[in-house]
Amino acid sequence: MKKLQEKIIAYEHVLPQIDPQKEIRRSVDFIKDYLKTNSFVKSLVLGVSGGQDSTLAGKLCQMAVNELRQETGDDAYQYIAVRLPYDVQADAQDVADAIAFQEPDQDLTVNIKPAVDAVVKSVTETGQKITDFNKGNVKARERMVVQYAIAGANQGVVIGTDHAAENFSGFYTKYGDGAADLTPLFRLDKRQGKQMLKALHCPEHLYMKAPTADLEEDRPALPDEQALGVTYEEVDDYLEGKDVPAKAAQRIEQLWLKSEHKRHLPITVFDDFWKK
Repeated sequence: MKKLQEKIIAYEHVLPQIDPQKEIRRSVDFIKDYLKTNSFVKSLVLGVSGGQDSTLAGKLCQMAVNELRQETGDDAYQYIAVRLPYDVQADAQDVADAIAFQEPDQDLTVNIKPAVDAVVKSVTETGQKITDFNKGNVKARERMVVQYAIAGANQGVVIGTDHAAENFSGFYTKYGDGAADLTPLFRLDKRQGKQMLKALHCPEHLYMKAPTADLEEDRPALPDEQALGVTYEEVDDYLEGKDVPAKAAQRIEQLWLKSEHKRHLPITVFDDFWKK
């Protein structure tokens, strides 16, 4: 195994194989322990997209608060699912199906289009050009603004869906979907997330659909694998310590090195990782 592969696996904490039920329990207990340790936090807020990651994270959140209410008698604990369409969402039915599977305590909808369009208009009026890709990042950040506003209104924290098969490449928007308080999926690759959802009896179409960020209007529903230039099958194999084709390994490592800045807090005068 190459040294860089070993380094990436160690950072992401990916196991070569998992017991789905054990990892479900591990995530639920992690969420419960956080809430029990922080008595001022009563709510978990998550933007639900209808894809694999938010479907799994939301289900784990609801399981955690259900258990806490039963164990403590404190009915203030709640999981809040938030639908965050930009105008009309193409896969709105998948979002509805995911929320039906999760059974959240609150199901809210906030259309981010007016806020996003206002930001784009205000910035372009200064003479700046906002590309379609940049606008996609504005959408992602506005979704996080909404989630934190809801969390602030409900003594809550925001749940992130970051996992190993996404984190290694920085395949998220900095201070957008990359911003959160708890990330209960960290350590898992895509394959393992599917195994957990299957164990939870999730509708199959929610975790078998092609993953997409769906932020760009010029390239709607662009598959993640096309954007990354490598398949999740290859990524999962690499993160589990298996051999992958040399071209795939090279691309994975290139993405890791290129996105290193996303895996750090703001740089201070004492940091030097960025000089390497």
